Amino acid sequence: MAEFEREPVAPAALKPGRYFAGSYAGEHVAGTEFVIGALFVTWGVGAGEVIAGLLVGNLLAVLSWVLICAPIATDTRLTLYAYLEKIAGPGFIKVYSVINGILFCVLAGAMITVSASAVRILFGIPPQVEWYPTSITFVLIALAVGAVVSFAAMRGFSFVARFSEVAAPWMIAMFFIGGAATLPLILANTPSVTSINSYGDFLELAETSIWIEQGGDVGFWHVASFAWGANLAFHGGLGDMSILRYARKAGYAWYSSLGMFIGHFAAWLAAGIMGAGAAMILQQPLNTLDAGEVAFQALGAMGILAVIVAGWTTSNPTIYRSGLAFQSLNPKWSRERVTAVVGVITTIIACFPFVFTGLLGFLGLMALVMAPIGGLIFAEHFVFRKMGLPRYWHSTTGSALNVPALITWIASVGVAAICSFGLGVEIFFLFIPAWLSALILYPLIASAMGAKKADMDMLARGETAEAERIAIEREFLRNPPEIKFKGSGNGLLLGGAALSLAVAVGLGISAYISGDLASFQAMIIWPSLTYFAFAIFLVLREGKQEQ
Repeated sequence: MAEFEREPVAPAALKPGRYFAGSYAGEHVAGTEFVIGALFVTWGVGAGEVIAGLLVGNLLAVLSWVLICAPIATDTRLTLYAYLEKIAGPGFIKVYSVINGILFCVLAGAMITVSASAVRILFGIPPQVEWYPTSITFVLIALAVGAVVSFAAMRGFSFVARFSEVAAPWMIAMFFIGGAATLPLILANTPSVTSINSYGDFLELAETSIWIEQGGDVGFWHVASFAWGANLAFHGGLGDMSILRYARKAGYAWYSSLGMFIGHFAAWLAAGIMGAGAAMILQQPLNTLDAGEVAFQALGAMGILAVIVAGWTTSNPTIYRSGLAFQSLNPKWSRERVTAVVGVITTIIACFPFVFTGLLGFLGLMALVMAPIGGLIFAEHFVFRKMGLPRYWHSTTGSALNVPALITWIASVGVAAICSFGLGVEIFFLFIPAWLSALILYPLIASAMGAKKADMDMLARGETAEAERIAIEREFLRNPPEIKFKGSGNGLLLGGAALSLAVAVGLGISAYISGDLASFQAMIIWPSLTYFAFAIFLVLREGKQEQ
């Protein structure tokens, strides 16, 4: 199936909303949520500040997808790399694609490490919390997990989205019921709270035994900024142009709220609860436990599966993006082969747990590097016309490198560095001045260095061709062909999957009421297995009917 690496996505290849609902829910309800959710426990931020900060930060992230990334993606139907090459030239994109591809490799490697941290429990391997592996068996596990993930990414966007469709509903359920099943244990170890009958009771329990305020410098704005900037590379940095270019409507970016408020709000809170509970069970500090151990203590064997699947749902699209980044270096390279090479590199990185233990600092660095590119592209796409500057002016110069764009990128990172080293601004906040600096600097520098002298006749021909493409697409989307699934089998499979999840949720509620964590862990296996049986057959059946 064509992946449209360098040309706009054809109208017939555009996808309906359910692809993006599954993709965002699956990618952002991930194994790293166990890491980040537990992080807020160790930060010493009060429960009220954690909850409020996550609400604000995740709302800002959703708005970034809706107002910044999706309009550009659906206007152009191009990947970030193809569009950036159009704006900044092939010389610029070669530098950016290498840096961007490496960053995505490291991020995907962290997800694979998270999955491997769950598998290692089956082999009695101790938690891997050093920057290097302490077990050759863990290395072999990471290699095996990486092979599976790389194969899925090689199959392309549709396969990645379908995998998320299957995994996302179950993953969401596991976070909720894992947190619910662990709460009675925490409640039993909190003498000041005897039951949870209101939000006030929960908040008191949370402030006493989960998110315990320690009076440090970390507070509401740190949590909000982290929640907003954790995926800055994808929304403000426009990495998700690679995904949203397939959307029939820019409004599909609102599906990112499923990832943010189910994954980066509810799942982070549930992971914090499970992390606090796991630390109580094992009588160990939470920072000595990895994601696999936390999930295993809360969900038993299904916790291992949850972390494995969650790592896959995030690393699949991340390796896919990285493959697109490196493939943009040479249009003659096969995307599948490039993705395979990227998968090998990513899997090797995943063998070293530093990508997992240092995830937070890495996310801040990634946001800082990619933020100026988002501001730069947003400026050319939306601001240039308001300033009387022609879009894509550099394409008429014949130069391989847009020097104003390069100066803007370097200067914007420099502004952030000054804010950090000169003003003491912490890394979680630096993406904001970096993005805004690029938005302001690029139009000014481009105007001073030749944008006003562009060949308007050449640009007019390009605008005419683009207008014709958009007109054809709009005509197609007035009455897009809908997929008609035949027979009643789909409804039965969907009903079976939904019933399985309902049973799983019921078991979680029962465990919360009874406080019997062991029985819950033994029983949750069965509805999980039946869910995957129904869901996988349903997706395979629908896939055949679409062909």
